[in-house]
Amino acid sequence: MSLALFDLDNTLIAGDSDHAWGQFLVERGLVDAAEYKKSNDFYLQAYQDGTLDIHEYLAFSLAPLTRHPLQQLHQWREEFMRDKIEPLLLPHAEALLDQHRQQGDRIVIITATNFFITEPIAARLGVEDLIAVRPEILDQRYTGRITGTPCFREGKITCLEEWLATEKLDLTGSHFYSDSHNDLPLLLKVDHPVAVDPDAQLKAHAEQAGWPILSLRNKAP
Repeated sequence: MSLALFDLDNTLIAGDSDHAWGQFLVERGLVDAAEYKKSNDFYLQAYQDGTLDIHEYLAFSLAPLTRHPLQQLHQWREEFMRDKIEPLLLPHAEALLDQHRQQGDRIVIITATNFFITEPIAARLGVEDLIAVRPEILDQRYTGRITGTPCFREGKITCLEEWLATEKLDLTGSHFYSDSHNDLPLLLKVDHPVAVDPDAQLKAHAEQAGWPILSLRNKAP
């Protein structure tokens, strides 16, 4: 059994779930629309540019969770899944997941987007193993802080290594699929890096390194 690691946003789904959650909050009037949208768009651009301060972003993105009880948040999350995530699902991505299942690989989603957002998406895709930013919960309320290392850039390696040690697994024969140059640290660690609908920087690196480049939006893997 080998590991098949997948980034989530713009890899397995045709969009950024974290940014989409921000849009959902704005549309539902749950945050100050103008200010939140401005910041949400700013952080998305910073991520794409490779300049994102992950701690600053997490403080921003987790703050709305602290203002509402879990039951209400979960209700909104169901609506978010229906309205925002279902339209982003990709049949070719689900086919690729099935291909790895048939090969007997263990599938893991590893993402910088927090667990509150990504848990139901992973479940929808039939993926049990999810490594994501973990928001802290105390007394049945989100605190706005996280536990552990942010699962971003080199932090993805730290989080994965902790998970591998717990599961008594290693990266022998492993694949990692990602769209983003932010994932180059982990792409360089696996045996089979794959660029999926890559951004310009990752595409250039993949072409130079001879890595496979595929699209899950336009054609089957």
